[in-house]
Amino acid sequence: ANQFEMSRMIFLWLVSLLQAQYVQALISTQPVSTLLQEHAEQIAKLKSITTQEVGSIDSVPYSNDVFYLRYCLEFADSEEDPETALLENLKWRQGALGQPITRSAAQAVAEATADGGWNNDVVTAAAPYGEQITKYLKAENAITTTTHQGDLIYCIRAGAIDDNALMKEVSVDQMKEFFLYAKEVNWLASLERSQEADKLVSIVTANDLSGVKLIGGSKDFRLALSASSKESAALYPATNGPTLLLNLPPLLSALVKLFTPLFPESVKARLRFEQGPLSKVSSLAQVAQAGETREEFLSQIDKLVY
Repeated sequence: ANQFEMSRMIFLWLVSLLQAQYVQALISTQPVSTLLQEHAEQIAKLKSITTQEVGSIDSVPYSNDVFYLRYCLEFADSEEDPETALLENLKWRQGALGQPITRSAAQAVAEATADGGWNNDVVTAAAPYGEQITKYLKAENAITTTTHQGDLIYCIRAGAIDDNALMKEVSVDQMKEFFLYAKEVNWLASLERSQEADKLVSIVTANDLSGVKLIGGSKDFRLALSASSKESAALYPATNGPTLLLNLPPLLSALVKLFTPLFPESVKARLRFEQGPLSKVSSLAQVAQAGETREEFLSQIDKLVY
């Protein structure tokens, strides 16, 4: 009974993460150059608003037109307007919480890509509370890599994280700040890659639930993850690709089969459930390294996402 109740709570938590996201899972096939032309008038208006709010827009992310394009795409079929959303986000980016995060992330990404590659040590070193958090959150249980199609895919294996020990070293707010920094880094990388490749880069999330704790996991860790997901949904429009829930334990899998038909279509459109991908991978770091393990995983992602 306890396991069933915990499975139900974890399932509802996963659903809350999805409902915090924007309506559409975005995988665009149109070239960025075409999209920029189609939305040129709206982009010019958004750039003018940004200039009034922040002054110079000569530095990232404001110097990249894909920054404004994402607002145009997010609200293209919405009653909400991109101008209001942009203004709210600019307030956050210049505020007490957002400004340190965005400045640190921009500097870290610039240094990480200085030689044309990606130096993740620089990004990790600049993360808020990174000294404490990266003892538990590391490449073996959380990585970001690139799909065959050039999208980013963030993989996390929560069951391999000692979340109880982690949350004894940081608060929920500090953990949330770390997650927002990670999302800002991925956002900046997606903007740059979109412009370079003439392809709108999305961020796919793969939650590997192998070994997830049905009893005894940290409620604070889940709270921090949920809070950061909710905030980032508003901060990073038209960015999220599908969310993959991989290798669910039997009780969670049963709940999925029972409740998925009741989900709103907007939630179901973003969800992918699958047994198998990553199940035989001992460390997620293997997925980021060239070789058979990476190729097998990316081929599985091709079938699930594209």
